[in-house]
Amino acid sequence: MFEVLPPLPADPILGLSAAYKEDQNPKKIDLGVGVYKDEQGNTPILKSVAKAQQILLDTETTKTYIAPQGVSGFLSGMKELLFGANHPAILEDRITAVQSPGGTGALRLLAELIARGNPEATVWVSDPTWANHIPIFETAGLKIEKYPYFDKESRGIRFDAMMETLLKVNKGDIVLLHGCCHNPTGQDLNQAQWQAVLEAAQKTGFVPFIDVAYQGFGDGLDEDAYGIRLLSENLPEMILSASCSKNFGLYRERTGMACVVTASNEIRRNLQTQIQSVARANYSMPPSWGAALVDIILNDPELKALWQSEVSEMRNRMQDLRALLVKKLQEKGAAMDFGFVTQQKGMFSFLCISPEQVQQMRAESAVYFVDSSRVNIAGISLSNVDDLAEALVKVL
Repeated sequence: MFEVLPPLPADPILGLSAAYKEDQNPKKIDLGVGVYKDEQGNTPILKSVAKAQQILLDTETTKTYIAPQGVSGFLSGMKELLFGANHPAILEDRITAVQSPGGTGALRLLAELIARGNPEATVWVSDPTWANHIPIFETAGLKIEKYPYFDKESRGIRFDAMMETLLKVNKGDIVLLHGCCHNPTGQDLNQAQWQAVLEAAQKTGFVPFIDVAYQGFGDGLDEDAYGIRLLSENLPEMILSASCSKNFGLYRERTGMACVVTASNEIRRNLQTQIQSVARANYSMPPSWGAALVDIILNDPELKALWQSEVSEMRNRMQDLRALLVKKLQEKGAAMDFGFVTQQKGMFSFLCISPEQVQQMRAESAVYFVDSSRVNIAGISLSNVDDLAEALVKVL
C-alpha cells in the first residue's frame, strides 16, 4: 500500500544541515539549525545540568514509569518559572499541566486538546512564524489564518495592522503568540504592545496561546515572562507551551510542558483528565530524564543560581555577537544599515535580504542559513564574524 505515497521534499532546515556537512570548504559557516553554540562551535552541556546528572545517577533507584502527567517537581518548578511563585492561578490551583516530549510535543498535545474543545476554532499565527507551527495545527485538523507581524522594509513589527486583524478575530478562536525571542524575526512585543493584545482579547474573546521556547535569552528570565504573566493574570483562560531545549540545553532530551490556565479549579481537574488522555493516545507515558534534571536544578538553590548565571552568560554572549556583527558590517562598508539586528532579541535575527542573496552567500562563501534570511546568532564566533560580514557585504 505504501507504494502510492510520493516522496516529500526535504525539510528546509534539516536539508540545509546535510548540505553543510557535505561542504568541504574549511571556512564554512552554519547559521541554520537553532541550537546554542559556544565560541568553538559546540553545543555545551551546562555546568548546572552536568551536576544535576551526577545527582540523578547517584539517587535514581528505579526505571519504572513515572506518573502520566510527568515529574511533579518539574511541573511545579516550571509553573513558578513561567508564571511567578505568587501567581493567582498557581495559588488557586487553576493550571492544567503535563510534561511533554519537547516544546513541539507540547504544541501537538495542545493542538489536539483545542480540537477536542472547539474543532471549529481557527488558529491565528504571526506572519512569519516558526516553520513547524502551521503543520502541527493543521495535522490536528485545525484551520490556520495569519495576522500581520513583521515588516522587512521597516525592520519592525506591523503592530497597527496586527491589532486591526486581532480585533476582528472571532470569540473562541486561538491567537498564537511568541512569549519572547520571536522565531524567526527576533522582534518582540514591548510591554505597551502586550497590554494592547490583552485588551483585544478581553474585547473579542479570543484565547491567547503563548509559545515560549527561549525564556531568558531576550531580556532575562522574569522579563521574558512579562506577556505570559500579564495575560494569564487578566484573562479567564490561556494556553501555553514551553520548551527546555534552549535555556537548559536539553535539546536531545526532548523536555517540555503543555499547560492551560483555566477559570476555576473544577475546570482544571476536568481538563487534566482530557490532556492526559491526549498524551496517552500519543505516547502513553512521558520520558523521565530531562524533566528530572530540571526538577533538581529548579528546586536546589545553589544549582538554580548556577543555572541562572549560565542563562545570563548565553544571553549576554548573543547580544555581544549582534553588536559585533553590526560593527563589522559598518567597517566593511555595507550598503545597508543593519543596526536593527541589535534591537532584535534571542537566538535568531532576520537579516532582511532576498532568497537569491542568501543562496549566493551559500554558493560563493559557504555561509548556510535558510532562504527567509533567518540566522542563528549563536552560530557566529570571533573566528568567523569577519568572513560572515565580508560575504554579506559582497551580496548587497
